[in-house]
Amino acid sequence: MAVSRVLVSGALAAAGVAAVRSAGILGDERVVSSGRRLGRNLRLARVGVKGSGRFAVTKAKKTFASAERKEALDLEFQIRTAEDVTAELGNMKGALMKLGQMASYVDVGLPPHVSETLASLQSDAPPMSGDLAAETIERELGKPVDQLFQEWDPIPIASASIGQVHRAITLDDRAVAVKVQYPGVAEAVSSDLQNADLLFGALGGMFPGLDTGPVVEELKLRLAEELDYENEAKNQRYFASFFDRHPFMHVPQVVDHLSTARILTSDLATGSSFDEVLTWSEEEKNLTAETIFRFSFGAIYRLHAFNGDPHPGNYLFQPGGKVTFLDFGLVKRFTPSETQLFQDLIIAMVIENDIGKFRRFVEDADLLSKNAPFTDAEVEDYFSFYYRYVMNNGPVTIDKEYAAGGVAQIFDSNGPQGELLKQLNVPPSFVILQRITLGLMGILAQLEATRNWRGIAEELWPFVDRAPTTPTGEAIEAWRRERGQSGLGL
Repeated sequence: MAVSRVLVSGALAAAGVAAVRSAGILGDERVVSSGRRLGRNLRLARVGVKGSGRFAVTKAKKTFASAERKEALDLEFQIRTAEDVTAELGNMKGALMKLGQMASYVDVGLPPHVSETLASLQSDAPPMSGDLAAETIERELGKPVDQLFQEWDPIPIASASIGQVHRAITLDDRAVAVKVQYPGVAEAVSSDLQNADLLFGALGGMFPGLDTGPVVEELKLRLAEELDYENEAKNQRYFASFFDRHPFMHVPQVVDHLSTARILTSDLATGSSFDEVLTWSEEEKNLTAETIFRFSFGAIYRLHAFNGDPHPGNYLFQPGGKVTFLDFGLVKRFTPSETQLFQDLIIAMVIENDIGKFRRFVEDADLLSKNAPFTDAEVEDYFSFYYRYVMNNGPVTIDKEYAAGGVAQIFDSNGPQGELLKQLNVPPSFVILQRITLGLMGILAQLEATRNWRGIAEELWPFVDRAPTTPTGEAIEAWRRERGQSGLGL
């Protein structure tokens, strides 16, 4: 359908050409049907932090008791069979929904009708019936849910493009979130990906300089990875281990014996939603923004990995800048040569302001051809936008105007930088990195976050390794000293 192709092309462009949001199970964190109003109350106290486990179990059991009084889900729209999955999510719809979920939170500056259409793609997936979810768990884990869990809530607390999440209490009194993949969705999305060349082919027309082959392959790889919960569990363990007892960043522990390639069980976390955070004080919003910034950018250099999903629905918030990070289906591991390139570009643009050197790095990375007919000033004018918030050592507010400018950088091929834009290429290593810039900026813009981002960034950049510049940084420095891993903190 022509409209769908335009939306997908626009969605990709909005995220930095190749910054595809393959949303994953918790990509939207929307609570389905009548459970929507109760969604916040169904997030239980995190388990895994010493001293909080018993409280979480108590809260869980109280919530289960009230589950019987919930208004029943509208059965007419439940997915009940694998055939329903194909009908609901097949014919490119599954992929389109994932792209819509990606684009809807970086839509600052897009026309209202485009934003509304993209947002509608988020909620297009009906919930899977409780019986079908239980059947899927039994098929994957070999036992019925009543033998695997003390208590199991058949009503999902979140539903997105390829599956949904249920609350449960394990046999050893552990409150958990059980992510259940729709049966048959892997086949449906795999079919979509076989046609990805057509789906993403419009990018070649929008950006003549783009070599779509490597981009499409990278996107297909990242999207396919999200279907493999064993891969997601591996990623989540990696991050959870690193952030163990971190003062501001929390990643729930995976429950290994209750997880498979189609089921992912983790400790159940609690916290406020992003919408609630938007009502908090300016200082609380700034603390939240700083934690998200440190997590997103610091992991590139400290873990050589990026959780490529800066989506507000994948965060749970507590006052004081504490954030729980969910959904590790889309993680990009960077090679030493890739992180070295990112470092070289930052040094040339931000620290040395040597545009000639920056241009040579850009050309060597195949971002721009060596014979492109643009002056160094034009190259600087275009690329400096992505570094503007760290160019000066002082407070900078990231607002909606700034985020909208990022969208214009990608969309406005008729603008003053349109000709350069048309000749840009996106190497595979930049597919996820591009996503950071606009995805994260979109979130920080909604928070209207103000910080000395240059100072914080210099704490994260290992080639600077600056001393802490904020109270958050000081607390993190104490945490890493306690772990005996100086130089490895975020």
